[in-house]
Amino acid sequence: MSFIIVVLCLALLIVLISYFKVDAFIAFLISSILAGIALGIPLEKLPDSVNNGIGSILGGLTLIIVLGAMLGKLVAESGAAQKIASVMVSLFGTKHIQWGLMVTGFVVGIPLFYGIGFVLLVPLIFSIVYKYKLPAVYIGLPMLAALSVTHGFLPPHPSPVALVVQFNANIGLTLIYGLFLAIPAIIIAGPVFGSRLKHIKSGPVTLFEQKEDSGRYSMPGKANSFISATLPVFLLIIVTVIPYCFKDMGEMASGIVSFIGAPSIVMLIALLFATYTLGIRQGRSIKSVMAVYGEAVKDISMILLIIAGSGIFKQIMEDSGVSNELATSLEQLPVHPLILGWLISAVIRLCVGSATVAALTAAGVVMPLVTQTGANPNLMVLSLGAGSLMFSHVNDSGFWMFKEYFNLSIKDTICSWSIMETIVSVVGLIGVMILNMIV
Repeated sequence: MSFIIVVLCLALLIVLISYFKVDAFIAFLISSILAGIALGIPLEKLPDSVNNGIGSILGGLTLIIVLGAMLGKLVAESGAAQKIASVMVSLFGTKHIQWGLMVTGFVVGIPLFYGIGFVLLVPLIFSIVYKYKLPAVYIGLPMLAALSVTHGFLPPHPSPVALVVQFNANIGLTLIYGLFLAIPAIIIAGPVFGSRLKHIKSGPVTLFEQKEDSGRYSMPGKANSFISATLPVFLLIIVTVIPYCFKDMGEMASGIVSFIGAPSIVMLIALLFATYTLGIRQGRSIKSVMAVYGEAVKDISMILLIIAGSGIFKQIMEDSGVSNELATSLEQLPVHPLILGWLISAVIRLCVGSATVAALTAAGVVMPLVTQTGANPNLMVLSLGAGSLMFSHVNDSGFWMFKEYFNLSIKDTICSWSIMETIVSVVGLIGVMILNMIV
């Protein structure tokens, strides 16, 4: 009976979001409360479950997401992202322009949220299209595949960070494993698949215009742009690898590494560094930099609420005891828990459209399996992330952004964008299972 209730509540969540267009946070709240009532949680204790669910998940990741959003916004506003893009294009040349744009999307996608990176880089794609007379989908899809992979696989993006917190995974190891998965996923879904799409014709950009800087501030240099944008990644990798390289560190040294390696501290260091290198050093006042940060917080406020909503659902599952029941039942299935997590996330993605909602909702269902089956929590984060990218279609905003930007038919959008997302998802799962045999 508990399983039927959970399925019905998940179905209600999907219907509220996809059919009735209810805000994801409100849909989570309604579905979670109804689930709590149906699963027998006393009414007087239900508000505590709601509050505890929000607090338990946001407490560990609010700082990371907010600081990451601030860094990404400054990278975009300062012109660092454009500088990185222009360097990549010049390095790879027109013959290998797909690969240059792929690397650009990957580097820029690490600090930037997907929507920001998309709006920022699509004008670059069309500037190259017009200059070299190349098919837009053919050269643009590798860049967007890279953006998608960083969004689904790599911290400090909201969904991977939230999953790391929920599964008590190691954010540094998750990032390192994610980088190993990202490379083949981007190559296969980007240049390899994109090379088959030369026949798809597109129109000019008609929806959005990139902000033009008034010239008040100087552009950052090449090295400055790369270092400032990717500093969090290198810091996380370094502090994760140090304990393996220096196993006999003293207590004080170990404590310092642990402190610096805390994700929130890593993001704070990177943000302070960028505040100077991309802000003050380029002629911006502290006030103007803080204005950029204020806008960044507005951009991710709804993302935080969606994550909070998933925390409520998770807490209801735990407090009602249904998590352990589901884990026991699911454990009997002849399916590896990592594959099961990917499958549940993929099904929810197909129904809801939002990758973040899909991954976080699936996490609440499969979380007990990590403990009971001994599945690697870092790989479970990546498995759910891969599943959450499965076959983007008409209920996903990314689908429509791609269609309208490139002025495509729905058929051509499915044949290009939707298939690219499916390739990323499947290659990600294959990579997870290979890593599971190694680590």
